[in-house]
Amino acid sequence: MDIQATRVGVNGAHGPLLRPTSLLVRAGELTLVAGDPGSGHTALGLVLAGRMRPSTGSVSVDARALRKQVVLVDAPEVNEPEEGLSLAAVVGEELAMCGLPSGRKAVHDWLVERGADEHARKRFEHVPPTTRCALMLELAAARPGVTTLVLDCPDRYHPEPREWLKLAQQHVTEERSVVALCSNTSATALDIPAARLGEENL
Repeated sequence: MDIQATRVGVNGAHGPLLRPTSLLVRAGELTLVAGDPGSGHTALGLVLAGRMRPSTGSVSVDARALRKQVVLVDAPEVNEPEEGLSLAAVVGEELAMCGLPSGRKAVHDWLVERGADEHARKRFEHVPPTTRCALMLELAAARPGVTTLVLDCPDRYHPEPREWLKLAQQHVTEERSVVALCSNTSATALDIPAARLGEENL
C-alpha cells in the first residue's frame, strides 16, 4: 500500500508539533525520515498510522484503513512498553494483540526460538537495544493485515544506527514497507537518502 502525505501538519496547544511535511511511502520499500529532536517524529508516525488527524494537509489513505494496516512501533510516550514491565510481560501482551498464544509457556518458547530467553525477566528498558528493536519489529509485523511498520526513534535507545537500520530493512517485503523515523545525526551517519520533517519531499 502506497501512502502519500501532502503537507501534513499537527498543531499543539503551545505551537506546532509537526510542521507541514510531504512524503511518499511506497509499498515494499524502506523510507527514512529525519529531523531534529522535537520536530514531530511521533506526530508524523501517528498521522501515518491513522491515529491522529492532521491539522493541515491530507493523507491519501483514509484513517480507518491506516489503523488496520499500519503499526506504530515502540513510539515514545504512546505505545512504548510501560516502565518496569519485564520483557516476558511485554512479549505476552504483544502476542495477545497478534491473536497468538500468549501464556507463560508460549512466551518462553517464543523467546527461546529467538535466543532472547536470557532477558525474559529483565525490565524492558534494560534489554539490549538490538534485541529490543528486533523483537518489537517482529511482534509488530506479526499483526494480521499489517502492510506498513513505522519505527519511531530507535536512536533514542540504540547507539548504532546501522544496526537498527539493518533490522528495519529485514522487515521490508514485497507486501510490506517500513518507515524509520530518526534524528538528523543518525541520517547523516547512515548516508542514505532521507525525507526531512517539515519539508516537501515529493
